Amino acid sequence: MRTILSLSGGKDSAAAALYLREQGIEHERVFMDTGWEHPDLYAHLDYLESQLGPIVRLSPRIPEIAPEVLPRVQEIEALIGRSPSGFVRWSVRKSMFPSRLRRWCTQELKVDPFLRWIDGEDALNVVGIRADESRARSKLPEREPMPGADHIEVWRPLLRWQEQDVIAIHQRHGLQPCPLYLRGASRVGCWPCIMSNKGELEQLAGDARRVAAIRALEALVAELSAARRPERPGLFQAPLPEHTPDGLKYPCWPIDRVLEWAQTARGGRQMRLGAWGQEDGCVRWGMCDTAPDVDPTPKAVR
Repeated sequence: MRTILSLSGGKDSAAAALYLREQGIEHERVFMDTGWEHPDLYAHLDYLESQLGPIVRLSPRIPEIAPEVLPRVQEIEALIGRSPSGFVRWSVRKSMFPSRLRRWCTQELKVDPFLRWIDGEDALNVVGIRADESRARSKLPEREPMPGADHIEVWRPLLRWQEQDVIAIHQRHGLQPCPLYLRGASRVGCWPCIMSNKGELEQLAGDARRVAAIRALEALVAELSAARRPERPGLFQAPLPEHTPDGLKYPCWPIDRVLEWAQTARGGRQMRLGAWGQEDGCVRWGMCDTAPDVDPTPKAVR
């Protein structure tokens, strides 16, 4: 059976790699590339590869884009410096963004590429998830089969670790954390993730090229979806529900309104409110590194 570590580039998955090394467990390391990561994360992956060994970088299947739309897609990709970008092209192809209830990004950009790469082989998928990051994560088992892929068992060896344990194993091996942590980020991964908190949005506001790319992508997706959807789509849903004739809903906000909201002192810490009962999406399978429910006090690893 193959032992495969899902490496997001974050501190916990890196700690899991070091733990496997200490235990003498031979393993492969794999990174699912969404084409929507922070440039510093891509650079950090090169560093991790120099310290940990080879990292397989999996890209999603890239959908075809209509010729009349392709130049605008390429302009957006030029702004983010990744071409082709799986996230950008799937957003355009679907004419919609991922949302709280339709997180297609996990399936299209991470799970499906992973399963195609495994190609039906039995595997132990090691992921760096810790219970103390959220109430939902505290309810996850240490081992479980991956739904729809019973030939893959998911193992979370760091489930009962504290953040200080993660810092300690980095220090024992002299491994540097992703520089995003050192600049105050509470998570690494998609830039930005639809689950971003205020602190991350404040950092995003300083990245003019990424903001311009989001603005252009929102405009393109809005045009493509106009015939079937009256409301304008956005990368982020509102942090608070609004009253509509159909009841309370979380409308989409354009990026400029989201960044304006991020500067306020009130209105919630994250774009989503509260836990949803069960950890889902890429975090459940250790394919990304997301913020805990409450930002911890800055520590040495940051």
